[in-house]
Amino acid sequence: MTTRGSRSEKVKRIFQQFDGNRDGGLSREEMSALVVAVNPRVKFSDEQISAILDEVFRTYAEFIDVDKGLTFDGLLRTYDDGAGDVDRDFDALGLEFNADETKVGSEASSSSITDERAVEAQKQQRTAAWAVSPHHGIVFDETWKIVDDLEILVKRLKSKQEKDGKLKSDNNNVDACSDAGWSRELGPGPSSDLSDKRIYWEESSHDYTVFVKELGVLRSKSDGARSREEAFDGHMAIGRVLYEHQLFKEALVSFKRACELQPTDVRPHFKAGNCLYVLGKFKESKDEFLLALEAAESGGNQWAYLLPQIYVNLGISLEGEGMVLSACEYYREAAILCPTHYRALKLLGSALFGVGEYRAAVKALEEAIYLKPDYADAHCDLASSLHAMGEDERAIEVFQRAIDLKPGHVDALYNLGGLYMDLGRFQRASEMYTRVLAVWPNHWRAQLNKAVSLLGAGETEEAKRSLKEALKMTNRVELHDAISHLKQLQKKKVKNNGNSVNEEGPFILVEPSKFKTVGEKTTLRPDLATALQIRAFQKVTRLWKCDVEALRREMRDNNVPVSYSGNGGPTKSIRKPNLEEILRRLLNVLKPETFQGAIKAINEKILSMLDDSGSGRVDLGMFYAVIAPLCGGHPDKRKRVAFDALLWRPVNEGSSQITKMEAAKYIKLLRAIYIPSQGMSEMLEVHGETDTSTVTFNQFLGMYDDSEWGFGIMSTVVKLETRDRNRHGSQVCSVCRYPIIGSRFKEVKSGFSLCNQCYSEGKIPPTFKQQEEYKFREYGSEVEAMKAKCVCFSMQSHKKPIAT
Repeated sequence: MTTRGSRSEKVKRIFQQFDGNRDGGLSREEMSALVVAVNPRVKFSDEQISAILDEVFRTYAEFIDVDKGLTFDGLLRTYDDGAGDVDRDFDALGLEFNADETKVGSEASSSSITDERAVEAQKQQRTAAWAVSPHHGIVFDETWKIVDDLEILVKRLKSKQEKDGKLKSDNNNVDACSDAGWSRELGPGPSSDLSDKRIYWEESSHDYTVFVKELGVLRSKSDGARSREEAFDGHMAIGRVLYEHQLFKEALVSFKRACELQPTDVRPHFKAGNCLYVLGKFKESKDEFLLALEAAESGGNQWAYLLPQIYVNLGISLEGEGMVLSACEYYREAAILCPTHYRALKLLGSALFGVGEYRAAVKALEEAIYLKPDYADAHCDLASSLHAMGEDERAIEVFQRAIDLKPGHVDALYNLGGLYMDLGRFQRASEMYTRVLAVWPNHWRAQLNKAVSLLGAGETEEAKRSLKEALKMTNRVELHDAISHLKQLQKKKVKNNGNSVNEEGPFILVEPSKFKTVGEKTTLRPDLATALQIRAFQKVTRLWKCDVEALRREMRDNNVPVSYSGNGGPTKSIRKPNLEEILRRLLNVLKPETFQGAIKAINEKILSMLDDSGSGRVDLGMFYAVIAPLCGGHPDKRKRVAFDALLWRPVNEGSSQITKMEAAKYIKLLRAIYIPSQGMSEMLEVHGETDTSTVTFNQFLGMYDDSEWGFGIMSTVVKLETRDRNRHGSQVCSVCRYPIIGSRFKEVKSGFSLCNQCYSEGKIPPTFKQQEEYKFREYGSEVEAMKAKCVCFSMQSHKKPIAT
């Protein structure tokens, strides 16, 4: 890892390389040569070079010598702010760094300095590099004394807790890391320079209580300083020292006090935001970063250099809340302000991937990799985006590159395993999951997926052992179902080996015309297939957790300004990030990672249709009407709120009826979104599109419930909602061998049973392939099945002849 000393020396060598006239400054021409030289793979236009130089000379105006250009301190600051990678640029220029020469040189120069400079050097040695920074460092001598005392207190606390075995640490193996689908920044804070190793202090110990008491004395010294500025300097320094030692709660107290002393200073808000983020308080973290942003924007050029990092940290905090669309906005701002900010581009690409905008994600991630070719996280997320776009072979290469750069990259290994699973290469998938477990032994999802891949590879016994290991890590119900499934497969295998039957595959597909239903309550196979897709979307988005009355309250309580669309009509349109805020209120019970998944599904399926022009805005009334059928509440209420949402739109506001054309357009949109087999063709064939007549709510219901032209499939979706947790005792599907959950479809002649999924796909066991047709009766529960059985026995007993 590059130390501050070696980092400064490398920047110095770079500076000297391009300071051709040795005047101690880099002119625009010399800076232009530097930018081109350290980015050999990027072809800059003259306009781009000019724009970059304008931004540098504007942002770092205080480091600009009018006659000479950017000073060495200015160049060092650009690297400190993340505008470039010192090590990468140093290597790109082919320069060599000799630590021994640096040491000798520094010793020689120090021999001629005054005693005062020697004191300053000692200060640099006894604390971190930030303390001597011209903008973020210690200003007052009294503050140095406080810092020295605090370092002693922290060392004493650390020594005691280590001795008692109370100090704990880990390597930040967060459970959500691989599940999210893209790499996360695993450091302890959004802008932290700390190591990956997180330290946990025992706050309930006596030692810690004594430490806090002594810390209070130092804070009192700062409060008693001769001026407000000196008190601010003291609290900021205390906060920085505590932050570096990962005493985040105590650091937050100091930064908050600094905020009180100088509310318009960016730095304490920025640092408080970092502390809150580490402590998992994402909303409060976001609020602090917003205050930092407000202070920076009102402070002119003084804080301009901090804006990109504030935007980045704001985005990360929003992602912590699950607000990925909003995070994208801030990452874009950071990348615009600082085009070489590779981390902002990486985070933007990851967030775009997280909302399903894969092409845009690939573009951003490729730019990040151009700027930093050894960025393993960016390679991992690029590969995930390519896989989502179907470019699997290229995705494998990029995943492998990420693993080459960082052999223990859990996300890359885990996601590559998933890719191999999708391609049916189960043995390779198993190898990837084994490597994940070598790095992260208690990763239960990797253990479960390893079992599934082994099962796909035909290694049943190994799969069973892997499943049992996963069960030791977590007690989730799907693991019990998987083990039950394996047992059923084992029984079937033994039976087939004993009787020498069923040499074919586990199922055969039957054409839809051969599937018949018994009774009016049995769902048709095509209807069930469609309803299952809608129900799957409903589960991912958790819209069923949002009571439909909440939509009505949003329409009633929140005013949305009327705007005019491209065709000139009035509409209540809203930007996607603002819509995300509304959805967060409606789905406030969801955890952040669950909400992220919901936003991705909604963006891909609904917003992409409503924003077909790519403007980034959607008709809010139409959006409410589209999601109302999938929200919680009685079906009649859902239809009523959908109708009210159409009335809420400016074209109908104040009326109790909507036009027949608009009702038809809405229903066709519903079908295009939720019944993909219909595609957009129906949207182009809106019946009655020139009809200006209006329809009442009852007439709207007639159009809505029509099974052919309306959204009559909703009744089947509602049936799934009430039944999809029902279990049928020991009954298992005759095809997939999983326990039946939901409805059970029993073939009345042969007696075999199918689950929802296998029935909807037309699968039957190969044993019964000779039948001309298959008649199914649907049972919602085993109670229904028992009642039907009793009725059947009763009817048979009545048919028996009476003895004479």
